[in-house]
Amino acid sequence: MKNNAVCHPEHQYVSLLHELTYEAANMCVQCGYCLPACPTYESMGKESQSPRGRINLVKMAAEGKIDLQKDLAEPIDLCLGCRACEVACPVSVPYGEIYEAARSVIAQQQKEEENKSSVGVKMRDKVLNNVFPHRKRLRLIGNATWLYQKTGANKLARKLKLVHKVSESMGQFEKILPNVESPLKRYKYGEIYPAGGEKKATVAFFTGCVMDAMMSNINRMTIELLQKVGCEVFIPKAQSCCGALHAHQGMIQEAKELAKANIEAFESSGAAYFINNAGGCGAMLCEYDKHLKGEPEWEERARRFTEKSRDITEMLVEYGPLPYKKEEWDGIITYQDSCHLRNVQGVSIQPRELLRSVPGAEFVEMKGSNRCCASGGIYNLIHFDESMKILDDKMESVKATKAKTIVTTNPGCLLQMKLGVERSGLENARALHIVEVLAEACGIES
Repeated sequence: MKNNAVCHPEHQYVSLLHELTYEAANMCVQCGYCLPACPTYESMGKESQSPRGRINLVKMAAEGKIDLQKDLAEPIDLCLGCRACEVACPVSVPYGEIYEAARSVIAQQQKEEENKSSVGVKMRDKVLNNVFPHRKRLRLIGNATWLYQKTGANKLARKLKLVHKVSESMGQFEKILPNVESPLKRYKYGEIYPAGGEKKATVAFFTGCVMDAMMSNINRMTIELLQKVGCEVFIPKAQSCCGALHAHQGMIQEAKELAKANIEAFESSGAAYFINNAGGCGAMLCEYDKHLKGEPEWEERARRFTEKSRDITEMLVEYGPLPYKKEEWDGIITYQDSCHLRNVQGVSIQPRELLRSVPGAEFVEMKGSNRCCASGGIYNLIHFDESMKILDDKMESVKATKAKTIVTTNPGCLLQMKLGVERSGLENARALHIVEVLAEACGIES
């Protein structure tokens, strides 16, 4: 659709942005219902850092009235992509589509005009392209981290603040890295893990990137929980990164290629459901149909894939109850929603139902539990100060619950909450993935 308002129709990036976003951006009636839902608007207090403001900037850029790099890139980059605004919007503006399309156009222009790409941007792209899609490389990093922790080298590195000298944000997160499981205890790709007792369903498990490399114990416990509720679990060997990090950084074509690889890998499994345990990954998996819309060979296959995608909490509620042990849980549990699990996948009841079912646990709802913790994929690494401001406010809500256990459902959120516990000085409190809580209550080895 052409628009006579475009000032520079010859500019390919303005034209592309117009094509990808203008119709959707025009749906916004600028009512402001999104403002209270937006964590960056609350923390920064600027209209340009609100969904309404960002959409207006996208429209202006698509009309050629402002510069993509000078005026639009920073507001888009400072968005967490939590998509809480979509839930709040009374006219269902597809903010996620506008946001990812804008990032894609900005990234394409930066890539072509190399002088506008910083060293950090180039390094980020190399990592996303050369590390995350390659399971063996990620596992090598995970195994190296296990050795780093096992030998005590991590203690020396912290004492000398070696990681801090490379990056202050990385140094902060290195301190709260979970203990990586021994390579000898890792599950195997291509294996089938039988159901415990009567088989109710065959499921294929999506292991994820960070989860597989750094939190494989949570994946292993996920498999065991599925077995306990009667699921036969298959781990497709050819699966890859979900592509969420790529999509969020504007690398849409790379994200599409990863989506196609996963669709092929899981189609051949013959499983009734495709299970994941990471809110961010699950959100990407359940939107493969949107990313591949208009591609004749893939559109229908992507639709079938998304219909089979399920979060682990959905499966455990549907196929439960879990065989809990008699020992009672010690203390109060509270829950921090994964934005992408709640806002994109629409899963919020099941995690709470499971936590309330844990023997002896007192579940206390946190004020603002549905508000983003500011992990945002790699947002907390590249925008550390902005992220910490939101996190510190979140931890005040955690303190008010008096919880000893803070639960979430996404690896990035989990690390963020672990850092929040340390920053806020909460003694005897711990942050856990919901799988860890349920596994502990069922007597599964951590």
